[in-house]
Amino acid sequence: MSTDLEKKLSHYRISKNEFSKIVEILGREPEGVEWAVFSALWSEHCSYKSSKVHLKKFYSKNHRVKESFGENAGVIDLGLGERVAFKMESHNHPSYISPYQGAATGVGGILRDIFTMGARPVALANYLCFGNPNADRMTSIVDGVVKGIAGYGNCVGVPMLAGMTEFHEEYNQNVLVNAFALGLFAPEEKVFTSSATGLGNFVVYVGAKTGRDGVHGASMASESFDEESESKKPTVQIGDPFFEKLLIEGCLEVMKEGLVEGIQDMGAAGLTSSSFEMAAKGGVGLKLDLDKVPQRDKGITAEEILLSESQERMLLICRPENFHRIEEVFKKWSLDAAVIGEVIDGENIQLYWQGGKLCELSPVEIVDNAPVYDREFFQWKDKNRVNEQQLKLPSFDEFTFESLFESLAGIDKSWIYDQYDQRVGAKTARDLRDPVGVIFLKDSKRALGVTLGCRPYLMKFDAKQGALDSVFYPALKLAVKGFEPLALTDCLNFGNPEKPEVMSEFVVSVESMSAACKALDTPVISGNVSFYNETMNKNIISTPSTAMVGLKEDIHKIPQSYFVQAEEEVYILSDRQLVTNGYWGISKSSIEGYGEIHIDKAKKFVKWVRELALSNLCTSTNVVGRFGVLNTLLHMSSQGVGVKVFPEVKDKSLFEEVCYQIVVSVPHQNLEPFRKFINQNIDIVVEKVGITQEEGFHWRDHELASKNIVDAGLKGWEKYFESLA
Repeated sequence: MSTDLEKKLSHYRISKNEFSKIVEILGREPEGVEWAVFSALWSEHCSYKSSKVHLKKFYSKNHRVKESFGENAGVIDLGLGERVAFKMESHNHPSYISPYQGAATGVGGILRDIFTMGARPVALANYLCFGNPNADRMTSIVDGVVKGIAGYGNCVGVPMLAGMTEFHEEYNQNVLVNAFALGLFAPEEKVFTSSATGLGNFVVYVGAKTGRDGVHGASMASESFDEESESKKPTVQIGDPFFEKLLIEGCLEVMKEGLVEGIQDMGAAGLTSSSFEMAAKGGVGLKLDLDKVPQRDKGITAEEILLSESQERMLLICRPENFHRIEEVFKKWSLDAAVIGEVIDGENIQLYWQGGKLCELSPVEIVDNAPVYDREFFQWKDKNRVNEQQLKLPSFDEFTFESLFESLAGIDKSWIYDQYDQRVGAKTARDLRDPVGVIFLKDSKRALGVTLGCRPYLMKFDAKQGALDSVFYPALKLAVKGFEPLALTDCLNFGNPEKPEVMSEFVVSVESMSAACKALDTPVISGNVSFYNETMNKNIISTPSTAMVGLKEDIHKIPQSYFVQAEEEVYILSDRQLVTNGYWGISKSSIEGYGEIHIDKAKKFVKWVRELALSNLCTSTNVVGRFGVLNTLLHMSSQGVGVKVFPEVKDKSLFEEVCYQIVVSVPHQNLEPFRKFINQNIDIVVEKVGITQEEGFHWRDHELASKNIVDAGLKGWEKYFESLA
C-alpha cells in the first residue's frame, strides 16, 4: 500500500478492510469526493456499525408505537387523537472541544429531529455528566455547556422540563451532553417520513446557508480523543437559535399545507447523510447540483459542501407545482429555499459541481450495506458483590450534613437549572425542581410526564444492575406521581467498542434494558449510540442514559415532591432487591452491594406504587435516590414544612441505598385506608419513620432549618464552582 493511500485512509478514517469493501463496491479505488461520502456514511456515528447487531434486541413495538421506525424520532399514540414524538441524542465530543457551541447545537439538532416528523416541539430535557471540578478546564466546560443549552433553548422558546447532572472523575476528559426533545401532533396532523419519492419531484434546500463549520464532524464523533483534541475545534458546528425558530415555523407551515413529500434534517454528515439516506429509504435516485446550494463562505469546495454540518438546514422533497408556495413561505420567514436537484429514475445519486459530474454512487450500496461489526465481548459476571454483613455503611456518628451537601453528588444544582426557561409556552405544570417534569395536554386535559434515568454509580457497581435500573428507576419516578410509563428513548454512552470489556458492558446493558422494557411494556422507540468516549486509553463509566414518558389522566391530582402539611405520618415503603453503599463509596472506597434487581419484582413494585399514587391517600411522594432515605427526607423538608424523624429509627434505615424505596406522607384522615392498602402487599417492607412538622429536619440531636438545608446545598456548589456561583 502506497504512502499516499495510507495518508488518505488516515485522513478519512477508513480502515484497510473498509477500503477493500469500497473497492469491491465500486470495482475500483474511490476518487475525489467519493472518499468523503464513504468516510461520513461509514463512520460509527452514522452507520452504527459496532452496535447494529445488538440494537435489534431492543423491545421496540407495542400498540402505541406509530410508523416511525428508522425515522428521526419515535412516535407514540396517547389515545384521544393525541400523539407525541420524542428522542434523545448525544453531543458529547463537540461539547468537550467547544462547550458552548457543542451543547447549543446539540439542542438545535434534537429539536430538528422532532419537527422533522411534523410535531411541534414543546419540551426539552438534558442528561449531563461532568468530571471533577478540579480537573483541567472542567469549570469552564460546565459553564459553557449549561450556558449553551440555555442560550439555545431559551431563545427558541421551548421549556426545559427535566434534567439529571452527575459528577465523577471518570468524565474528566470525556463529558456527556445528552439532549432530549418532545413534540406534540395536533389531532389532524400527519407523521412525516424522510423517504425521497416521486420521479421528477424537486429536492429543496431550506434554512441557513452552508459554511465550513462541522466538516468531518461525524467522523470526529466516531473516534477517541488524544492530546490533539483542541485541534478539532473546526469540526464543531455553530448554531443560531433565532434561525432555528424561523426554521421550525417555516417547516411546520409547509408541512401543514401538505406541500412536502419527504423531509430530513441536515445533521451529522450534513447534505451527504440527508440525501443518501432519503434516497436509500425511498429506493430512488437523485440528481444534485452542488453549485445551487446556498453558500455562506467564498471558495468553499464540493467536499466541504457535502460534509458541512452548518446548523438550521433541512432537505425537502416536493412536487414541482408546490415549490413556488414553499418559496413564498420561507421567504416570509427570511430563509433560503432553493431547488438543488430532483428525484430521478434508477437508484443512484449523481453529484454535479461547476458544470461537470463529480460522481455517481448507489445510496443502497453505501447506506444499507455499510460495514457491520460483531465486536468481541464476554458473558457477563456479577461484580462488587458482598454479603449483607460485609456491607459497610456510615453511622450517624461519622455523618455531618456538610459531608452530604458538600459531596459532588449532593451539591445543590439550582445554578444549572435556574438558567433554563422552564415555563415558556404555558404548558409546564411541574418543572426541574420536581423529579418528573409535567406538561398539560390542553385538548384532553391530561398530563404528560418526562423523567430521566441512569445512575453512573450503579453502572460502576455492576453494568447489568445499572442498566436494569436505567429503566426501572425512571419508571418508578413516574409511577410515584401516578403516571403510567409509556415508552422511552435512550442515549448509550460508552467507551471504545474495540475493547472487549467495553463491548461486554454495552451488550449486557442492551439486553438488560430490553428485558426491563418488555416487562413494563415500555418500548424503546428511538435513541442514539455514542461510542469512543475515551481519551488516552481511559474510558468513561458506561452510561446508558434514558428518558421515559408517562401519561396521567388527571393533572390536578399529582402528589407533591415536598412536605406541605404538618402532622402527617411519614413512611418508607421498600422492595428490597439490591442494596449498595453508594454514600460510603463516593468518598471512601469502591461501591459494593448485595442482592440484585429482579425484573418481575421490580415490575410489580412499579405497578403497586402507581396504584398507591392514584389512590390519592398520600400528600407527598418521592423515590429514594442517592444517599438513601436521609437525603430524600432532607430534600422533602427544604421548602418549609419538614419532618421529625423518630429517634429509634436506625442509622441503617437512613443510609442504605435500596432498589427500590419510596417515601410518602399520609394525612390523619387517610391512615386507615392507607394501612389497608399497604397490608394487601406482603412483599413490601413498611417502616414508619416520623411525623411532618411546621419547619425543618430533626433527628435525635441533629436539627436543620428548611432554609439552612437550601443554604447548605448552595454552599456545596460554591465550594466547587466558586467562580460560577
